[in-house]
Amino acid sequence: MTEKQDISPSDDRRSIDPLLLDSQLCFSLYSTMHAFNKTYRRVLKGLDLTYPQYLVMLVLWERDELNVSDICDRLRLETTTVTPLLKRLEGRGVLRRERSKQDERQVIISLTDVGRTLKEQARNIPHCMAEALECSLDEMIDLQGRLDRIRENLSKHL
Repeated sequence: MTEKQDISPSDDRRSIDPLLLDSQLCFSLYSTMHAFNKTYRRVLKGLDLTYPQYLVMLVLWERDELNVSDICDRLRLETTTVTPLLKRLEGRGVLRRERSKQDERQVIISLTDVGRTLKEQARNIPHCMAEALECSLDEMIDLQGRLDRIRENLSKHL
C-alpha cells in the first residue's frame, strides 16, 4: 500500500518542478476564486443575487444611470455577458433599461426604488466576506493592491 503524498503550496518541490499543479499561481487564483464564489453564493442567498449580479449592483450603487458599455468597462466584461445579467435584474424590478434620449443606440441603466433598497440590505455583505477570509484589514488592502498590480501587468500583454 502506498502512502498518499501531501503536496502543499509551500512544499519545496515547487522550486524543483515548476509544472506541479500547486506551483502554478494561476491555479491558486482559480481555486481561490472558486472558493470566493461558493462563499458569495451562501452570503448573497438572502438577497436573491448571484455573484455576477451583485457586481452589477455594486457598479450601479456607486454611480446610477450608466450606459451598458460603461458597466461593461467597469466590470471588465463583454456586453454579451452583462446584457443577460441586466435583463434578469430588470425582471426582478431592481433596475430599469431605457434608450437614451440623446442617442437611441445607447441603453441607460438606472436603479429602481427596489434596487436602492437592496443596497441597504447588502451593507453587511463586505463584513461577512471579511469574516470568512479571516484576514486583517491591512492584509486585505495589501492583497488587493498586489492583485490589482498583477491584473494591470497581465493586461499589458493582451
